[in-house]
Amino acid sequence: MEILPGIHRIESDLGERFMCQYLLTGEDRKILVDTGLAGTPEAVIVPYLEGIGLSIEDVDEVLISHADVDHCGGNRALKGMKPSLRFLCGETDRAWIENRELMMAEIYRWSEPYGFGPDGESVEWLRTELGGDSPVDTGLRGGETLRLGPDWRIEVLHLPGHTPGHLGLWDERSGAAIIIDAALEQGIYDREGTLLQPPRYFGAAAYRATIRRLRALNPEHLLTAHYPPMQGGEVIGFLDRSLEFTDRVEEVVREGLRSGVTDLWELTRLADERLGPYPDFAIEIGAGVRAHMGTTQGD
Repeated sequence: MEILPGIHRIESDLGERFMCQYLLTGEDRKILVDTGLAGTPEAVIVPYLEGIGLSIEDVDEVLISHADVDHCGGNRALKGMKPSLRFLCGETDRAWIENRELMMAEIYRWSEPYGFGPDGESVEWLRTELGGDSPVDTGLRGGETLRLGPDWRIEVLHLPGHTPGHLGLWDERSGAAIIIDAALEQGIYDREGTLLQPPRYFGAAAYRATIRRLRALNPEHLLTAHYPPMQGGEVIGFLDRSLEFTDRVEEVVREGLRSGVTDLWELTRLADERLGPYPDFAIEIGAGVRAHMGTTQGD
């Protein structure tokens, strides 16, 4: 639905949880944010466009927020529908977004050398839903502005941590920050409010800096991929809980190291036990554990 003037939130199922894409409909330019899984364009995005009197031909550009299966898996399908469609993403994430096997190796299977990683069924699901290789036309670094109409410009935000090149958008006109997965509270929930999946962040300092930057921006509206829209006091509460979670991960890592636990898999299981347990993709918390290990080794 159109949740703010010119900003549409497109929600669909992702297993027990949900995922969202955003469509910005300016007078002169229309931009889609993210493409979902491999089948999302045909099953969800195109029907939504048709429901508001548009088609894929009306979309000028696609901004991919970051390298993750549920955010860029539909790139190839959408490009096939409109070959002239231009794709943008964070330059630091571009190589992963363009190359499925590189993303599999470095985003999803990075932990295998440490003795753990996704199981075979998950690997096949990820590979299928990534949808195949697809080029990106423009790499962004944050700070760019995109003109949507005579009186509407939005700013591209570089929001690293979850991935190095994660992007968001700031709409000063409505006070809305579209942050997708740049902050993830204490994890992602199903539709009934049960905690399912831990936050994943590859850079602890970058993730914390992103959350603090968003807090300082003080948006009136916070729009994400896996949580309901937030506004007013909900925004700061969500960001504060996201920051507090990183402190909790760091404390688990510090305690583990002090007790002589230096194995990443053991520390990851300890973090899942203390902070979860998480029934889905619990190993994802290992990225944050590894990030904090580098900052606490000397304690």
